[in-house]
Amino acid sequence: MDQGRGEFVRRHLKKPKKLKETIELQRQIEKEVVGEITRNIDLLKSIFTDCSDVKFRPLKVEERTAYLIFIDGLIDNTSIQFNALHELLSETQIDDLTADYIQQKMVSISDVLEANQLAEIVKQVLDGNTILLVDGIAQALVLNAKGGERRAVAEPETETAVRGPREGFTESIAVNIALIRQKIRSSHLKLITREIGTETRTIIGVMYLDNLASPDLVAEVQKRLSRIKIDAILESGYIEELIEDEPRSLFPQIQNTERPDTVAGNLLEGRVAILVNGSPFTLILPTTFWQLLQANEDYYHRFHISIFIRALRILMIFLALMLPAIYIAVTTYHQEMIPTNLLYSIAASREAIPFPAFVEAMIMEIAFESLREAGLRLPKVIGQAVSILGALVIGQAAVEAGIVSAPMVIIVSLTGIASFTIPKFNLAITIRMLRFPMMVLAGLFGLFGVSIGSIMIVTHLCKLRSFGAPYFSPLGPLNWKELKDVFIRAPWWAMDRRPTQTIRENVKRQTDHLRPSPMNNE
Repeated sequence: MDQGRGEFVRRHLKKPKKLKETIELQRQIEKEVVGEITRNIDLLKSIFTDCSDVKFRPLKVEERTAYLIFIDGLIDNTSIQFNALHELLSETQIDDLTADYIQQKMVSISDVLEANQLAEIVKQVLDGNTILLVDGIAQALVLNAKGGERRAVAEPETETAVRGPREGFTESIAVNIALIRQKIRSSHLKLITREIGTETRTIIGVMYLDNLASPDLVAEVQKRLSRIKIDAILESGYIEELIEDEPRSLFPQIQNTERPDTVAGNLLEGRVAILVNGSPFTLILPTTFWQLLQANEDYYHRFHISIFIRALRILMIFLALMLPAIYIAVTTYHQEMIPTNLLYSIAASREAIPFPAFVEAMIMEIAFESLREAGLRLPKVIGQAVSILGALVIGQAAVEAGIVSAPMVIIVSLTGIASFTIPKFNLAITIRMLRFPMMVLAGLFGLFGVSIGSIMIVTHLCKLRSFGAPYFSPLGPLNWKELKDVFIRAPWWAMDRRPTQTIRENVKRQTDHLRPSPMNNE
């Protein structure tokens, strides 16, 4: 008993000591850098205890002890070698060595800052910068020589295009900003950065054109971002979920994209982009429902092709949402609506099926969604083959076993193909999720249930807002002038106005009378 109590006391007596050490260390960090380098290095080494990737590289600068402090893997070794070490280790005699002299004469790295507090040194080291401390100098020099392994700019995998730029965002926010700057070379393009996440300190960038974006919209974005108090931001999806208007809605209220040209096009319409360091997906807001049905290459093809493709997409989104529900309703409650020959064919195929149409559809839809998810998670070499072969084998086996009918396999296959035509994945998966309650309503109430479900969805879409902009605009509320870029894509010479959901002033996009005409030889 005494031994157990003694162990309990010893175990808990260690906590105040550890707490005192932590508080004392924090107090020391908040102090300014002193000229005695030994004290600075000892304190920094105690802060980075058990951090074997943090390197303290000793060297001599004009017979003085100096240290380079950096994190291995986050710096450009070549830049440090040729732009810092080469000059610092050269044999020259300087009577009065100062931080300004080192910065101006001995270091050729373009971006060099001074840090006066140890807390700032710790922050800069964790950000991937290199710190130079020299004995006798009460300032630290921050050398911006960030490097390390980065994914190269490549074609985005989630938004492939037949025509258009092939470059996509990477995980580096600096690269992503540069890609947008290459598209919009204007002094009106503004960037506001901040850090979010107490542990990750993720850099968040807000980009907009100050001559087009509404100041109220920019202020609202900044307000919502400033409200976020969280320990980590690992992907832009964190930000999306924390700032959207109606988090309970299934419909995405913020567009995400991997394409710089898509971001540039939206910025030119007065929208705001949010870039997150570590994520190749940039957020665009405000967003409308019809915007999620548009692809970037709609604006690169001739308008005749774009009109046909958009009409096909609208038909496909209707089929992806309604086709199984309509089949269930018609075959269960409204057989008189089916042509006689087709009704005989369906009845013959379902003669040996032991389940009603609703159960049959649920079995096939769940199996199809499972195969699709499995194909995404498997390695790319075998993922597509497994999903395609699995669908063929399971569908054929289910029909031969008399579990499902052949028409149901056709319906589910058409529904799956239709969902693949939706350009944005977040809208496509929303439609796939809504398909199941629509099937339930069809199984319970027939076409009346389908009508009720459709009215509820449209009503919900009309009520939604994305950062003040009506989500279903310009159809709800109706704006005839802006329908030229919804169901169809008017030719560029006819789209002389920007959308008014995001822009109130500077609406004019181009000069009038740009319509091409044949050359007059007279």
